[in-house]
Amino acid sequence: MLTKRNFMKSALALPIGCALAEYSGRSASARGLVKITAVKAMAVREGGAGGARTIIKIETDAGIDGYGPAAASGPLARAVISEFMSEQGSAEGLGLIGKDPLAIEVHHHNMFYAWAQRYRQTRILSGIDIALWDLAGKILNAPVSKLLGGNFREEIELYSHCGHDGNFWDKNQWRDRAQELMAQPAGFRAFKVDLNDALGVIARQYVPALGPRDIARVARCYDLARESFGPDIDIDVHGHNELDVASAIQVAEAVKHIKPMFFEDPIDPHYSESWIALRRATTTPILTGEDVELVEGAAPFIENMAVDFLQPDLVQSGGITGVKKIADFAIAYRFPICLHNVSGLLLNLASQQFAAAVHNCDRIECARGSDKSDWATGNVPVIKNGRMKVADLPGIGFLPNNDYLKAHRVEGEPWWS
Repeated sequence: MLTKRNFMKSALALPIGCALAEYSGRSASARGLVKITAVKAMAVREGGAGGARTIIKIETDAGIDGYGPAAASGPLARAVISEFMSEQGSAEGLGLIGKDPLAIEVHHHNMFYAWAQRYRQTRILSGIDIALWDLAGKILNAPVSKLLGGNFREEIELYSHCGHDGNFWDKNQWRDRAQELMAQPAGFRAFKVDLNDALGVIARQYVPALGPRDIARVARCYDLARESFGPDIDIDVHGHNELDVASAIQVAEAVKHIKPMFFEDPIDPHYSESWIALRRATTTPILTGEDVELVEGAAPFIENMAVDFLQPDLVQSGGITGVKKIADFAIAYRFPICLHNVSGLLLNLASQQFAAAVHNCDRIECARGSDKSDWATGNVPVIKNGRMKVADLPGIGFLPNNDYLKAHRVEGEPWWS
């Protein structure tokens, strides 16, 4: 007799390909053996008094839980879960409670597409999708990279960030800044240098058309960066979508001689012919994508070769399922992607698994300090020589330190409500 206990035992004993085939072949009898019983959210502080991040948790009647990151406050995430996931909300048969956790494609469709009039809360629903993949890996005793088809690589190339303190037009300060960054134990070999620091303005705010003095300041900043880093460190000219097209072209031309890795997010993030105009006007590689949602948002950038690289974010672009669709669409055009990743431990773990298994995604963003976290009892990312080792634990490999998480909840957050 096939019971929940012996189904789980047999699935855990099988290699992933066999386990998936076995599950598929026995779907009629296995259906209902493992069911989702709850979807929860909790905001926890990261790094002592640092910023808060929200964790999604999916529980099952088999006692196995899946975890994913969400880009929202705890109360907002719980409100969306109540509305989207339960029959008491607007789910009308589309929710997760009582459903098979391995039907990930069905759940992704129901969350993002099935009710077109319902507003997508992408940065929360994506976290639920990631938690479903984590849960599937634990049920089938395999890392997510194996569920996605296997590993193309065992280490992931990383690019990190330059800080924002000090003077960005002073040669001595740039020398000290570069030496400090290159001396870090993680050994990062690529850094984002923010355009707002080069301009001396506040990040993420619209910048009017740049004049000659502005361009001269930008050129000096990145000239000093290249001089200080030397030829073996890659530089990302990092914008926040604040420029107009003419100014973006001037910046791209002003920095092209330092051979930047990317010119990131120079203009408005939504697709328009402005992106094509920019790319045709310069040989500096153009990158965008962290605000692109799902494959339909990414498709025009790829079809029109409007940028050189696309950088989706697993939390902001549709979860593992949604971004895998973007990557699959892109590879038909021999188009490279990389992953935006600044959202803490869980997103690091999920991004690592994704990039290992996706041929045209060979690098991810990674904040300095990502190899340390009190959130987990183990499997914190291992980073050496600017590369992250791919873990082989089931799911995304999150091992929650529940004592720490409970003690560092954001004020007023219930324990897994």
